[in-house]
Amino acid sequence: MNVICQQDNLARGLSIVNRAVASRTTLPILSNILMRAEGDRLKLSATNLEIGISCWIEAEVREAGAITVPARLLGDFVNSLPAEPVELKLDAKRKALDLSAGRYHADIKGIDAEDFPIMPTIDDGTSFTLDPAQLREMVAQVTIAAATDESRPILTGVQTVVDPDAGRVTMAAADGFRMSIREASFDAPLDGKVSVVIPARALQELGRVVGDADGPVRVSLTENRNQILFHTGHVDIVSQLIDGNFPDVEKIIPAGYTTRAVVNAKALHGAVRIASFFARDSANVVRLKLEPGDDLNPGILTVSAQSAEVGGNQSELEASIEGEAIEIAFNAKYMLDLLGALGSEQVAIEVSTPSSPGVYRPVDETEFTHVIMPMHIAR
Repeated sequence: MNVICQQDNLARGLSIVNRAVASRTTLPILSNILMRAEGDRLKLSATNLEIGISCWIEAEVREAGAITVPARLLGDFVNSLPAEPVELKLDAKRKALDLSAGRYHADIKGIDAEDFPIMPTIDDGTSFTLDPAQLREMVAQVTIAAATDESRPILTGVQTVVDPDAGRVTMAAADGFRMSIREASFDAPLDGKVSVVIPARALQELGRVVGDADGPVRVSLTENRNQILFHTGHVDIVSQLIDGNFPDVEKIIPAGYTTRAVVNAKALHGAVRIASFFARDSANVVRLKLEPGDDLNPGILTVSAQSAEVGGNQSELEASIEGEAIEIAFNAKYMLDLLGALGSEQVAIEVSTPSSPGVYRPVDETEFTHVIMPMHIAR
């Protein structure tokens, strides 16, 4: 293998695939990145056997070949190089990769490429495409509600349902404390409905790279429906699917409400962020007090937090409030996660009682619903 590529392209590619490198493993090969020169591109691949990421970068390939080298050492070295061409040469006898950039030289010992796990390519099975900007927004809005606790593996995933008859794709996640459901229009030839549970981590990695996609993201499923592949043009992400029955999240959404507030999302985010400083020592509890206005005065949404150790604060926001006055408490982190992913100027908050779930929706669209369970507040 003999390849020349730009330092910034190589560094960017390594940063993408490094996300899939196994951090703790008894197999040294999983701590390595596979580098394969083919055609006019250099392919970088990494996997932890659950998620695999491949990235192609432009390169001058003088001689084809492949080797795996330690990801951390390679990344540290390349990131420290000046922004100029980097030459990579494989010494097959020593199983080492020689790197040169200007006056900087290094050789890194590797492991044969044949020992690297096979990264699947899905040519058969079910395939469809999604708009990259829409997919990125869906991923951001839904994965915030996925569980990080592995005690119930199914909840660490995102249920994804593609219904060609309805022309809709739906993503949903729930961790027992909050729930997100996001729908989008969909138009593609499919033979029947597809329903799978994708690890949230795989979708989060997809969200990091899908913004650079030049065209639609191609989604492919293996025939036995145990793996999914996302192809964005220069990046492939492949993931194992989660087996199990996902809960019926539609049942979590309350059928109605007694109070509804519409408030500026940016202002609410700022008020909750300030309150979160005071809520750190009180289980992250932030209180919302919704008071309807009248003909002369607007409604007031008061955001407050109180801690016996450090004190408290309150912020008053003008809001359009209909229904009864009510006070309810939520976890500050959950609210900040939601408001950071909302993507709308205004947010609607729908509540019934202090012990009932709160429903949050963007005012300018009906495709995103987020539910947060309330927290108990002493009277």
